[in-house]
Order: sequence, then structure tokens, then C-alpha cells
Amino acid sequence: MHPDTQTSDSGVRGQGKNWRVWWMLMRPHTLTAAFIPVTLGTVMALKEGSFHIWLFLAMLLASLLIQAATNMFNEYFDFKRGLDNKDSVGIGGAIVRDGVKPSTVLNLAFIFFGISALLGVYICFASSWWIALIGTFCMAAGYFYSGGPRPIAYTPFGELTSGLLMGVVIILISFFIQTDAVTMDSFLISIPVSLLIGAINLANNIRDHDGDKLNGRKTLAILFGQKNAIRFLAFIFTLSYLLVIAFILFHITSFWSLLVFLSLPKSISAIKSFIGKKRPVEMMPAMRATAQTNTQFGFLLAIGVFISYLL
Repeated sequence: MHPDTQTSDSGVRGQGKNWRVWWMLMRPHTLTAAFIPVTLGTVMALKEGSFHIWLFLAMLLASLLIQAATNMFNEYFDFKRGLDNKDSVGIGGAIVRDGVKPSTVLNLAFIFFGISALLGVYICFASSWWIALIGTFCMAAGYFYSGGPRPIAYTPFGELTSGLLMGVVIILISFFIQTDAVTMDSFLISIPVSLLIGAINLANNIRDHDGDKLNGRKTLAILFGQKNAIRFLAFIFTLSYLLVIAFILFHITSFWSLLVFLSLPKSISAIKSFIGKKRPVEMMPAMRATAQTNTQFGFLLAIGVFISYLL
């Protein structure tokens, strides 16, 4: 048994007084991948003339809890497989640094899932029970991303899974529960944000390239190689901005969506911060810049849609 699993109950209670331990366990820099899609989907619904504040809040909280739980499952299973240690970067570190019992992390993740399920029941009552099926699938993906015999995180499909579920699916659910419909425009506008959510995952895998390769993972970054993975990340950024231009030209969204270009310097910073770096700790600024690109881009896109609604 790993020595860190022998933490005493009193030690855990002591750590429990430090809110920062639990906050970092949720990996707050990733939570915008839940906040932005719900916000964008709801703002698009508002533009269609439909907005229910309690549905928005329930969807937002459920998405944040599922994202946080997914991060906790990742922390738990990476620890159980011996992948994390006190020097690992990009982790919450509650287990290996702060002495929280692994079972506590796992149970907390399931509690978050349980609360999300209860919120989902309310959402289903107010919209459609098809949401229950989709929500269950999303939670299963959150668990099996790092859990199970063949975790999604060990395959080349991590970026696709996170982008599709946390992007397209969450945006369209947020839109649907407000409007009782899904439109082609709402689907198309979800694509660039979905790409940038996948980019967060890709940036994480670029940072962890050497360690993941050593541990037998077959991520997209490993299949492409580190340099080509950085080029692919730049391509994702470029495509996201070009899609917005195309949407404006085809009258899918208004010219106010050009506000997303205010986030362009952050995406450029992300790519520059990766180039020439070898150690994971040196790539942390690039990882943060990638997450911030998603936050800024998605928020600015939502603002653009909202301004077009006001006008």
C-alpha cells in the first residue's frame, strides 16, 4: 500500500480547515470549461427570447460539479496507478501533497455526481427527460476519462471527448432547456468553443508528453510528437477564429462576435510559451494561457451575442 494512504483522520480534519486544499483539488483553472458553454448556450437562448434564471443556475451548478468531479476522479486514479507524486505539476495535489485520503477524494467526486443528478431531475421536469440520458452519458464519460480498465485519457480521443461533451453537448443542452429546441445556428456557434475546450486537453497532454509516454499512454500529443502537437494546437486556435469570421459572413452571428479577437494575444502567448520548453513546469504558463484563451474567447463570444440581442 502506498505510504500516503496511511493519512490519519486527524490529519485529514486538519487539512479540511484549509479551504485552499479543497479548492485546488477541483482544479479551478479548468472550471471555465463548464462555465463558458452554459453561459454561451443560455445567451443564445436569450437572443431567441427565452430565459429562465433557475434553469440557468441549475445547469451551471451541475456542469461545474461534473467538471470538478471529473478532476477528482483524475486525481484519484492517477494516484492509484502511481503516476502522481508530490513534485507532479498540473494536479490538485490533495492526496500526494496534503495528505487527504484517496477514498475521501473518490467519495467527494461521487457526492458531486449525486448533487448533479438531483439538479438534473429538476432540469428534466422543466424540459425533457431525454436530458437525463444525455447527462448520464456525460457523467459516465467523466468517470471513465481516467477510470476503468482503459481510460479515455490514455487514448488519442481525450481531446475529442472533452471538446464534444463539454462543448457542443453542454452548449446545446443549455440552449434546449431554455427554448425546447436546437437550431443549426446554435450548433455551429458551439463548434469554436468546443475546439478550444479540446485545446485545453491538448495543452495538458503536450505538457505531460514525456511522462505519459513513459507510462504507456497513447495521447494525441504522443502520436503527433511534441512539436507537431504544438503546431496542431496553433491550428485549433486559428480555426476557431476563422470560424467566427465565417459565421459573420454567412449571417449566423453578428459582427459583434469579432470581440473574440481581443483574446488573440492570449492564444499567441500560449503557443510561444510552449516553443522550446522541455520540462513540464516550464510549460505551465502555456497551459494556463490555453485555458485563459478558452475563457476569454467564450466570454467575448457570449458578450457579442448578448449585444446583438440588445440591439
